[in-house]
Amino acid sequence: MNHVMNKNHQRKLKVFLLFAGGLGIAFSLIIFSLRQNLNVFVSPTDLMKLAHNEKALFRLGGMVKSGSVKRVQGQPFVSFIVTDTKHDISVMYNGILPDLFREGKGVIVEGAIKAHGTFIATNVLAKHDENYMPKSAYLALRKQST
Repeated sequence: MNHVMNKNHQRKLKVFLLFAGGLGIAFSLIIFSLRQNLNVFVSPTDLMKLAHNEKALFRLGGMVKSGSVKRVQGQPFVSFIVTDTKHDISVMYNGILPDLFREGKGVIVEGAIKAHGTFIATNVLAKHDENYMPKSAYLALRKQST
């Protein structure tokens, strides 16, 4: 059975192939975009294993070490230590810290590590806990603690 495509079938095939190609390109662009915007961070231990490039920007995640937060009086400059309990990384940040930033709590800092081993942060993201508390309960708890 020798089947020859007529012009109508050829046109439908071309439209289908163009649509499939466009869908493939769109899917590829979406996947590429998602890979670029993943919120991945490295821990202090991972950072110790990596070669440092002062121009490379990345995210460092861990806990703010208790007793490590040092502020400069009257300025928004702060230094603190991010730890994963195995290694510590000193962080310097010039800016206003988020309200949820606390010692002993999780944090993600964006920036670069310098040759002397200090991480210079351009952004600080405080991790919140999973416990939701209505504003009225939070204010009552806060009033009790003061």
